[in-house]
Amino acid sequence: MKADLDATDWKILRELQSDGRMTNVELSRRVGISAPPCLRRVKRLEESGVIRGYRALLNAPALGHGVVAFCLVGLHRQSEVDIRAFAELAQGWSIVRRAWMMSGETDFLLHCVAEDLSSFQEFVLSGLTAAPNVDTVRTALTIRQVKDEGLVPI
Repeated sequence: MKADLDATDWKILRELQSDGRMTNVELSRRVGISAPPCLRRVKRLEESGVIRGYRALLNAPALGHGVVAFCLVGLHRQSEVDIRAFAELAQGWSIVRRAWMMSGETDFLLHCVAEDLSSFQEFVLSGLTAAPNVDTVRTALTIRQVKDEGLVPI
């Protein structure tokens, strides 16, 4: 169900998505309201689940994780139990940073970040393709990231 937000709420979300570490005073200045109502609005957005949390955006290559790849996974069976079982496996793979259940020819799309090509290959060969109910795996290695925006267009 879509949240009922006014223009000020949207401004708050736009600013926080751009910089989640700014102080409430700075946020209220950018949005054009005083600090106490700004804080109340942020708390309401958090409590309603519109704001799910805050994270630091890390530079993966600077931390020794230079390979970003996507895996398109097809399952033999797509029953609810089989879908849940694979989703639970994906939760346990640290190399998988995000995962989506898909419609169409692919059942899951996995966003993977690895230290190097050999560790990604090891994951694909020993972990992913060996997992129960996995039928097909197609991989795509990224060359360069060309856009990095917040997850929601505001």
